[in-house]
Amino acid sequence: MKFLRPLLLVALWLGLAASAAAEQTELRYQGWTGQVTFPELAEDLGYLAPVKLEWIGNTISGPQDIQTVVTGDIDFGGAFNGAVAKLIAAHAPIKPVIAYYGVDDTTWNGYFVRADSPIRSARDLIGKKVAVNTLGAHHEFMLREFLARGGLTPAEIQQVTLVVVPPVSGEQALRQGQVELTTLGGVLRDKALERGGIRKLFSDLDLYGNFSAGTYVLRDKFIKDNPATARRFVEATARAIEWARNSPPEEVRARFDRIIAQRKRNEDNSTIKYWKSTGVAGKGGLIADKELQVWIDWLVKDGVLKPGQLRAATLYTNEFNPYRTEAVGVAAK
Repeated sequence: MKFLRPLLLVALWLGLAASAAAEQTELRYQGWTGQVTFPELAEDLGYLAPVKLEWIGNTISGPQDIQTVVTGDIDFGGAFNGAVAKLIAAHAPIKPVIAYYGVDDTTWNGYFVRADSPIRSARDLIGKKVAVNTLGAHHEFMLREFLARGGLTPAEIQQVTLVVVPPVSGEQALRQGQVELTTLGGVLRDKALERGGIRKLFSDLDLYGNFSAGTYVLRDKFIKDNPATARRFVEATARAIEWARNSPPEEVRARFDRIIAQRKRNEDNSTIKYWKSTGVAGKGGLIADKELQVWIDWLVKDGVLKPGQLRAATLYTNEFNPYRTEAVGVAAK
């Protein structure tokens, strides 16, 4: 009998290894030109192995990214939490598993007018054009919140025209008078401020303070069929977020530069020197109820959702995040 126990343990280990081997170990995803995502950083740091990333192209739209997850063309994607909640409300079989971007004192999106613009308040935007990167995402929700707080009625808000403009063209569209207000964040914001001649009307930091704004999602079926891979993806991404949070910014920027140079996607890495922080509120990208509930409430107020149709606590999971037991006030689920 004394030899039987080791044999049983070996058999159990082999069985678990065989089960893990049957899972998908390549994750298809879309990247962002000139940027390094946290899953990409995780792979470079060696946290993701044996799982590998398979880049299939780039995107400039969070809603498009998560819709591509729903269609099965990629395995994970990320978007603003309002867009995630809206897609789940449409019965999309996806689940947020980790926060990946947000707003803090150095990482935020500003809404800018020309320095000589007469626009000083929300009401001044009635009849004006505003540049956003895509519809139904972070930039639109923040603008609508600013307008609502400024006392505009739903009918008046409808009179503010949204114009879809690639982020890199937002400053030019503003300066040339094609729009009266444009959204600028990160390097695009900093470069535009260096050139002068623009003025901040408001920012997402002004509206909500520090918060995680977007999450990566996986399909429900992917999680069911590939639990070990799902866990490794979240654990690795969480560790990468914490590495970036706790490393000197110059070290993070140097690593991003090297990753971009090595992947050879014919892209400009000049924006990396402006990277300042992760912007992620929760440790390791932990998701908090309030980061989804605030947008659910907005969708209810907007008539898109019925009261009680969605509850934030049921939409996401922190199950795979290695930092969930360390958090205070975050659901360890």
